[in-house]
Amino acid sequence: MKVQIASRNCRQYFIILFFSLFIPLFFDSCQIKKEENKPARPNILLLMSDNHSWNHLGAYGDPVVKTPNIDKIANEGVKFTHAFCASPSCTPARAGMLTGQDIWRLEEGANLWGILPNKFPLYTDLLRAAGYFVGIKGKGWGPGSFEDSGREIDHGGKQYESFDEFIRSNTENKPWSYWFSSVNPHRPYEVNSGEKSGMDKSNVIVPSYLPDNDITRGDILDYYLEVQDFDDEVGKILETLKESGQWDNTIIVICGDNGWQMPRGLANLYDFGTRIPMIFYWKDHIPGGRTVDDFMNLNDLAPTFLEINELDIPAEMTAKSLTNILYSKESGHIEQGRDFVITARERHALCRLNGVAYPGRAIRTYDYLYIRNFESDRWPAGDPPLYGDVDAHMQHYPSPTKNYILANRSEPGIDKMFEMAFNKRPAEELYDLNNDPNQMNNIAFDESYGEIKQKLADQLNNYLVNTKDPRVLGQDIIWDSTAYYETRDFKPRPNQEAIDALGLEEEYNYFPGEDNKNLKNINPSAQE
Repeated sequence: MKVQIASRNCRQYFIILFFSLFIPLFFDSCQIKKEENKPARPNILLLMSDNHSWNHLGAYGDPVVKTPNIDKIANEGVKFTHAFCASPSCTPARAGMLTGQDIWRLEEGANLWGILPNKFPLYTDLLRAAGYFVGIKGKGWGPGSFEDSGREIDHGGKQYESFDEFIRSNTENKPWSYWFSSVNPHRPYEVNSGEKSGMDKSNVIVPSYLPDNDITRGDILDYYLEVQDFDDEVGKILETLKESGQWDNTIIVICGDNGWQMPRGLANLYDFGTRIPMIFYWKDHIPGGRTVDDFMNLNDLAPTFLEINELDIPAEMTAKSLTNILYSKESGHIEQGRDFVITARERHALCRLNGVAYPGRAIRTYDYLYIRNFESDRWPAGDPPLYGDVDAHMQHYPSPTKNYILANRSEPGIDKMFEMAFNKRPAEELYDLNNDPNQMNNIAFDESYGEIKQKLADQLNNYLVNTKDPRVLGQDIIWDSTAYYETRDFKPRPNQEAIDALGLEEEYNYFPGEDNKNLKNINPSAQE
């Protein structure tokens, strides 16, 4: 009996010894194999258009514009149907994207043609610190002064003449992040270039907030031609990517920075100023062929890029990573809580006396758009007669649709379009998107919508309070007096066509007092 017990104990001893010696080796082997199979840190290729509304791509249903390169990526990747920018203005929209923060948290970074203080963490800097090779071509962050922001290079990275040069410059074969920031389809356009290219005016879908005539249709075709130029640029960069042999481990993101440059578009909190195309693709890692209806913000790119690389997301970032959605195999609505988006605007163009802004905040849900205008006594489109926040910046270059509305503002039908695009607005706006997708009928003062309006107003206000918006906290407001680096806007000179068509003067002065603090704040080296 004692012999059996001893034998059994011996066997147990050897079993324990086996597991203690060999199981750890087994798990170490598995871990090594797992690490070997883990993909290298992905490259990030961001391809951004300039002033491009969400619905003007073939993949988003436009029947006229031809965008085969982008459409192919959209069909094989993930297409977001409810993507928005943080602000309907280039500089703050890009600042929000780089920082992952709402624009009211970025001090001067909330304005066009200003600065973005260097104290705010940027995803580009964090990637560089983690060993990434970082570069851009084009506008990047801006327009504004990155030098007076406290930087030696653009917030987006070092400038390269082309994607090919950027790839060749990466001599250490680091993972890379490259931002191609196209000038297309930003105005000015060559008038009638779209029709000359062979596009048919009769097929253009004119939104109900614009006049449906040959002038507008031709203007839209000119815009479409530049959208197609952007698609060509995308195609060439993607071809270079394939030739480099780095396609499989590159995240491709195609998007716009804000809405199109038409009346009620750029610089407005309506969909036509804030809603953008957004497409993701990463071969074998992001399940493709999907359409996602969750709301997302351009700001979400920063925490997404960091999380994919297993880097810490700064606590300052108010945006949310998209990785749960991207790695999912589902379509439609995926992530709980992504059922609204918040957008904002401060000073776009310097187009009001003494450079004041037209501040607003908005909440967009699937069913409603609620807008709060903080200074409703000001002109939302800029002071007349230039209305410099609309379309052609201060009438520096042609804008046929804008000028047609201004010249015919008293005509039946056009009068309402003029009022919606150029006239003053009430402190609150509310639109029922199921019945009014073009956001033309403000129902904010319709008693039957009172409960809905209050709910949206409270939801917006709570978000602004939680994210420390000075506009609702009663704090100092700096955005009417911060530096503005496009000095020709102090005394804008309209183009001759606009002068002749609208009876404009040759020059306007938005700063009659030479002691104005905006003028003092301008860096003399930045002046033209």
